Amino acid sequence: MAIQKPSHTFTKIHLKGLRTNSLHILFALSFTVLINTLSFAQELPKKNKEIPAQQKKERTITIKDSTSIILDSLSNKPSNTKVADSTEQDSVKKDAFLKDIVTYKAQDYVAINQRKQQIRLFNEAQVLYEDMEITAGVIVIDYSKNLVYAGRLKDSTGYSQKPVFKQGANVIEPDSIIFNTDSRKAIIFNSVTEQSGGTIIAEKTKRENDSVYFISRGKFTTSENIEDPEYYILMNRAKIVPGKKIVTGMSQMYIYDVPTPIAIPFAYFPMSKKQTSGIIFPSFGEDTGNDRGYFLQNGGYYFAISDYVDLAVLGDYYTNGSYGLRLESSYAKRYKFRGNFGFRYENLLNSERGFPDFSQSTIYNIRWSHSQDAKANPNSRFSASVNLGSSQYYQQSINQINQSSFLNNTLASSVSYSKSFQGEPQVNLSLSATHNQNTNTEAINLTLPTMQASMSRVFPFAPKSGAKKGAIQNINFQVNTRGEYRISTTDSLFGKQEMFDDALAGMRHSIPLTTNFKIFNHFSVSTNANFEETWTLNTIRRFQDPTTEEIVTIDQNGFDRFLTYNFGASIGTTLYGMYNFEREGKNPKIQAIRHVMRPSISYSVSPAFDQFYETYDVVDANGTTSDEVRQVEYTRFENSLFGSPRNAYSSNIGISLGNNIEAKVRSKDSTKTEPEKVFLLNNLNFSTGYNLAADSLNWSPVRVTGGTQILKKKMNINFGMTLNPYALDSNNNVINTFNIDNGGSLFRLTSANLNISYTLSNETFSGKEGEDDKDESEERRAANTNSRTDDLFGKTQDFADKRLTDKDRDKEEKNDNELYNYKMPWNVRLAYAANYANTRRQDEISSHSLMFSGDIEISPRWSVGASSGYDFLNQGFTFTQLRFERDLLSWRMNFTWVPFSNRSSWNFFIGIKSNLLKDLKYDQRRQPDRNLGN
Repeated sequence: MAIQKPSHTFTKIHLKGLRTNSLHILFALSFTVLINTLSFAQELPKKNKEIPAQQKKERTITIKDSTSIILDSLSNKPSNTKVADSTEQDSVKKDAFLKDIVTYKAQDYVAINQRKQQIRLFNEAQVLYEDMEITAGVIVIDYSKNLVYAGRLKDSTGYSQKPVFKQGANVIEPDSIIFNTDSRKAIIFNSVTEQSGGTIIAEKTKRENDSVYFISRGKFTTSENIEDPEYYILMNRAKIVPGKKIVTGMSQMYIYDVPTPIAIPFAYFPMSKKQTSGIIFPSFGEDTGNDRGYFLQNGGYYFAISDYVDLAVLGDYYTNGSYGLRLESSYAKRYKFRGNFGFRYENLLNSERGFPDFSQSTIYNIRWSHSQDAKANPNSRFSASVNLGSSQYYQQSINQINQSSFLNNTLASSVSYSKSFQGEPQVNLSLSATHNQNTNTEAINLTLPTMQASMSRVFPFAPKSGAKKGAIQNINFQVNTRGEYRISTTDSLFGKQEMFDDALAGMRHSIPLTTNFKIFNHFSVSTNANFEETWTLNTIRRFQDPTTEEIVTIDQNGFDRFLTYNFGASIGTTLYGMYNFEREGKNPKIQAIRHVMRPSISYSVSPAFDQFYETYDVVDANGTTSDEVRQVEYTRFENSLFGSPRNAYSSNIGISLGNNIEAKVRSKDSTKTEPEKVFLLNNLNFSTGYNLAADSLNWSPVRVTGGTQILKKKMNINFGMTLNPYALDSNNNVINTFNIDNGGSLFRLTSANLNISYTLSNETFSGKEGEDDKDESEERRAANTNSRTDDLFGKTQDFADKRLTDKDRDKEEKNDNELYNYKMPWNVRLAYAANYANTRRQDEISSHSLMFSGDIEISPRWSVGASSGYDFLNQGFTFTQLRFERDLLSWRMNFTWVPFSNRSSWNFFIGIKSNLLKDLKYDQRRQPDRNLGN
């Protein structure tokens, strides 16, 4: 109801003529004055009451519409909180303009103006209504017009506490906002909002509802610097559906507020946070090396099939008719498995049809990688690593992402499934299919499939409790079964019926029986017996054709078997030697050297299995009536998958000596009391053998191998050599005469090899570098492109997706050190290999090369890299690749150059890093001239 002010009432009393003779009128006027006086309580200020200082000051104001304000004096500036329930306004029933409780608070004060029907909140104001939240310096709620105004605070330093409008996952940061709580529409001024990785800066925005916005003169950018973005797309008008799309009218790109000629009449930006299908914009250029004309590469369509699997269909096209197709798919299910699949096909035309040098070739490649989570099923596991296709795929491919993979000369695949059957004993079963392909010889070996089954070791004489002692208790045996179906073919026959003509099938069962024990407390003795039965479906029959006098071999298909067995024993021990350098009063850097030797002697014997050998007669015609007849021995199991049984008695002694040398070195850290252990030689092994059953050349060559790690285990050194004790005759054939007895040395060096790899960076010598962590993106890139993670063969780069492999850098370091004045990050990887051969007095180095790859950041945003090598044998550089890269904040520029060789080429790329605008790019390249290699 309306309340009349007292001044108005008293004025009316004084201007009206009173009738003193009417007691009824005086009584009525007195009652009216009394009622108005009592009604002043809602507008007159309350009297302050004295409150003791030790008590908490809390004040609650309650009005008729159940509105309450709570002030807590514990904070320096009281925070006002109000919950308004407007469902009950007065005695007249009407629709409430608020559908939910409005909660608001402010740091300084909350002022209520009943006459204007407004609530004003000042300093750190906040309003919560349904799923909407507004925070600002100043907020005014006008519940007569159903409007909420929010704005900034202005002080001597400028503006502060810009409004932040949140609704669900959408966040808008404008200068000011007007929101209608009834229609839920809003007018937003100078807003900044983030949409799926991009930022929209708009002068004026109209919010139609919670799913549609209209903006005027908006800037769209992916730059992290919102105040001064290095680039943006100016949209005159645009419609935004949060989390789904942006549709614009005339749009133009600006770089540092400078307009560019890049403009489009309309644009569509998908903003979904989920995977969505869409077009993949291709790269374009001209192939001048092989006259294939202009081309489009790596363009196509992306299919977001589901949350677990996707598919990208990409294609290449050249104006001379060449084309390529590429399918890439990734799939994953959390805690179960993950993998990717790729298929590549290229139809290549060289020159023009009708010309004599015209040629056409088709190449393909299939890659599949699958890994299972270890916790998915502890008793079974499935994995796959497939890389097969045309032997010349990487050598002939004209897609630039395959450029540096042509140096790999092997393709290998493996698909396996294994399962364990728990019990006592445990049984393990595995099925696998393997593939090995030499791209130089084009030879292909397949096993489709290989089945292996094994039973865990059984100790029949072991005690039920306690440790096993003695030779009897340690007797154990195992049962193993292996079956294969093996195909040996060539690249030209792969996939055709002819590849199965020479296939071999077989199965081998083995039962190894072993035991071990100690003698004299220091020598370990082990003995073994092995029984093997081989099943085969491929046997032969051989004879001489009397008419043609030629040897005829007939392949026979059918089941057959043979049984073999052998015995062996070995004895070994471990010897320790220590030499201390410590002396009284001295603390040398090298305190002690320890030498560990592990000598062992083994003996093996295998009988001759003559029962599996047969003979056939061979007639040597000499032109007389009496021809010479001789018998030739052979076995029908010559073509067996697992080999044929031996027909000669074998008795061998093996001798080996393993060495390990390490040092105890005083720690550089003075706080450590214990010395550090450093390996001088991780291993140095000698091995040879003596054949007791041979009539000559009884001694086997001495094989020496060794390896070590130095420079904080960053340099790996491995070496080996073969020493033959026997001499050569004048025809360079080995004879049964020791080399020392033939006027030479004790041994002849017949072969040697040395391999050194070294990885170092700017932190190698700082003492702060820890263990190398393998970058998953690098591993994935290498697996998908058949390249190496050390980049010694060059780095395979997909320029269209280069920004996806961008590594996070230390932003703080970038800002603080615009120029490197004390540290320049760098890394180098080296690989040295040398091989020596002298088996027939050729005395030559068969290979001798040094390969290296490295990168250096010459400034916080400039990096230079190179991959190359030098062949000392042929005196020339190997495949060389130079890389230059510039980080342009939101953009990236990359230039890769192969300066020489028959694969000379260059690639230039500049584009936006963000995956949202990945099609805004410029890519130019020169393809390698494949004809130079012919």
